[in-house]
Amino acid sequence: RIINAEKSEFNEDQAACGKLCIRRFEFGVEEDQEWLTLCPEEFLTGHYWALFDGHGGPAAAILAANTLHSCLRRQLEAVVEGMVATQPPMHLSGHCIRPSDPQFVEEKGIRAEDLVVGALESAFQECDEVIGRELEASGQVGGCTALVAVTLQGKLYVANAGDSRAILVRRDEVRPLSSEFTPETERQRIQQLAFLYPELLAGEFTRLEFPRRLKGDDLGQKVLFRDHHMSGWSYKCVEQSDLKYPLIHGQGRQARLLGTLAVSRGLGDHQLKVLDTNIQLKPFLLSVPQVTVLDMDQLEPQEEDVVVMATDGLWDVLSSEQVARLVRSFLPGNREDPHRFSELAQMLIHSTQGKDDSPTQEGQVSYDDVSVFVIPLHNQGQGRSSH
Repeated sequence: RIINAEKSEFNEDQAACGKLCIRRFEFGVEEDQEWLTLCPEEFLTGHYWALFDGHGGPAAAILAANTLHSCLRRQLEAVVEGMVATQPPMHLSGHCIRPSDPQFVEEKGIRAEDLVVGALESAFQECDEVIGRELEASGQVGGCTALVAVTLQGKLYVANAGDSRAILVRRDEVRPLSSEFTPETERQRIQQLAFLYPELLAGEFTRLEFPRRLKGDDLGQKVLFRDHHMSGWSYKCVEQSDLKYPLIHGQGRQARLLGTLAVSRGLGDHQLKVLDTNIQLKPFLLSVPQVTVLDMDQLEPQEEDVVVMATDGLWDVLSSEQVARLVRSFLPGNREDPHRFSELAQMLIHSTQGKDDSPTQEGQVSYDDVSVFVIPLHNQGQGRSSH
């Protein structure tokens, strides 16, 4: 059901998009029986877009582009009866064990959209396991970030694991639909893991953060530091163990986890180790996405309201506001063009290449792969999508 984007095998960015068909079945029907496909009403349909930014080769990104939508469909089909109910039932077996069960669901505030969020989270984890098995079996390595958008039952779900970004652009608003996950943004989670399981650092790294890499001259001095439980800073007397390489080193785009990786969430990387050591990065990498939910019925989308999804190559040189300005300047003049959203995606990619008319700051150029989806929200389900 998913149309894979045609990409070069050497391109570490990969993509997939298409229709998502969720099959329904009746309570009590044996699992091996045929699914009920009596009429179109037995299907719940949505749309799916996904971007994968590979590192260490394209293998993980290609696997994710070919696999994640199947994992998601499976996870959604497992809970679809709860999704189409007025309120998700306590038991997904057609029985109510205790009369008060619906009340408990209500008190917890559990809604149909929470089942979709849970399905997305589970699908990312399942896909991560598939990638781990496939890469090990084929002797390949690598990982990828994953950014997914799904429209289902009048809502838009954006799931992000990595440093790609999605934004909503309207006439008078730019709204972030995802947050970037980097060693810096997830410092406390990563430090806490090292605190709980110090053996993961194999005595080679310090989990503490200092404003700069400490040297022998700093021994005995009181310097600024912070640990996993701190968002502020304090001082400590420098000991020998503080001179080890920091768990997170560098700032901004240069920040690296264990001196190796620039992202802290994603799929794959099961075999990735710190150079010349046996220290694995995978325990610190989360495959679980953060999911944002947008209620499109409440939003009442206008004709030129779009979601822009792109890998980090775009956001390295263009801010969300600059992208929004380009969107707003392009769409009104091209209303009659049926391919305007594809052409806008191409124009955004072109604008990262440092041409004379490029809006990037100080003529910055992106040398990374850049992939972009432009998704129109108006009449979602009938409209054309992206490039």
